Amino acid sequence: MAAEIVNPRSDSSTDRSADSGAQGAPEEPFDPAFALHRGGKMAIQATVPVRDKDDLSLAYTPGVAKVCSAIAEKPELVDDYTWKSNVVAVVTDGTAVLGLGDIGPEASLPVMEGKAILFKQFGGVDAVPIALATTDTDEIIETVVRLAPSFGGVNLEDISAPRCFEIERRLQEELDIPVFHDDQHGTAVVTLAALRNAARLTGRTLGDLRAVISGAGAAGVAIAKFLLAAGLGDVAVADRKGIVSRDREDLTDVKRELAEITNRAGLTGSLESALAGADVFIGVSGGTVPEPAVASMAPQSFVFAMANPNPEVHPDVAHRYAAVVATGRSDYPNQINNVLAFPGIFAGALQVRASRITEGMKIAAANALADVVGDALAADYVIPSPFDERVAPAVTAAVAAAARAEGVARR
Repeated sequence: MAAEIVNPRSDSSTDRSADSGAQGAPEEPFDPAFALHRGGKMAIQATVPVRDKDDLSLAYTPGVAKVCSAIAEKPELVDDYTWKSNVVAVVTDGTAVLGLGDIGPEASLPVMEGKAILFKQFGGVDAVPIALATTDTDEIIETVVRLAPSFGGVNLEDISAPRCFEIERRLQEELDIPVFHDDQHGTAVVTLAALRNAARLTGRTLGDLRAVISGAGAAGVAIAKFLLAAGLGDVAVADRKGIVSRDREDLTDVKRELAEITNRAGLTGSLESALAGADVFIGVSGGTVPEPAVASMAPQSFVFAMANPNPEVHPDVAHRYAAVVATGRSDYPNQINNVLAFPGIFAGALQVRASRITEGMKIAAANALADVVGDALAADYVIPSPFDERVAPAVTAAVAAAARAEGVARR
């Protein structure tokens, strides 16, 4: 079965719209977002025909019993004879949805449906949105573990920090399928790819760079750890109270761990003060960075202001001082978009039936993504477009190869 995009202008969509009006729904000004979402963005589609009794006897009883019995005797056959090996659960509790915050499971569903159709369109992977009516860490973990036999992987989505860290860690410990929190790792992979190319463009390596990250939530923590693992020279992370450093007594366990591995320069104080002489700004927090702080950065700096819809540094301001500017928006060059990463990462992991997604697999994904740019590298092109047809195959192949090299592939 497959998820498919529903055309809001199809006959069935028109009928639903007419029916709702007939039932007395209030007239509203036309909005293309609501028009596209009416009736949802997904459907279930069979991959085999059921045209007559012979088809029925094969697709369902009695033929299906033979397959069930074979799987009961040899459980690994489930990957060959069901959709499990190519389907991902997209799981949320609705507590950190886009920039909207804690809006609950029902309101999160349009985003989860969107995630699912991106899995299908860009990675050829089926995905099922699952919005949970609980925010309790143990209940989320227990629920996902009970659902896991139906899926080849779990994509955690829009779950607030710091619970998201524990949920991902414990699920990966309990399950033998990939568990991936995209808000953390998808963002980190695309950021690393863009940063590698920005460094190459200016004749530097990652080891030459000192970065400052605004935001110590899921994305900020993951980006910091990932960039250091990839060889970044140094990174300092700032939350609302300033730089995360060892001398602070108000840190959570997650931030305390972060303080132990980041900020080798021993910076304290504000984000703005840390930017003085920094090579890289990475924004995943919202808010606004004052222009003088941007101006104080090192020559040939990079500004990756990824808050949506309002970047922490407006691109017009960033371009006055930075050699490379990236945002999270699609209407500016160099969009840091997770869709460049997660479809291919899961496609590669599922292809080889990996038991988990390792750091090496994520680094391979970032390298493959960066390599797509190739000789076309320019200040306004350090990361490819999500619609570049080379992206998903390159990431898929790199992740599958890395899974085999790291011993987590099962075929």
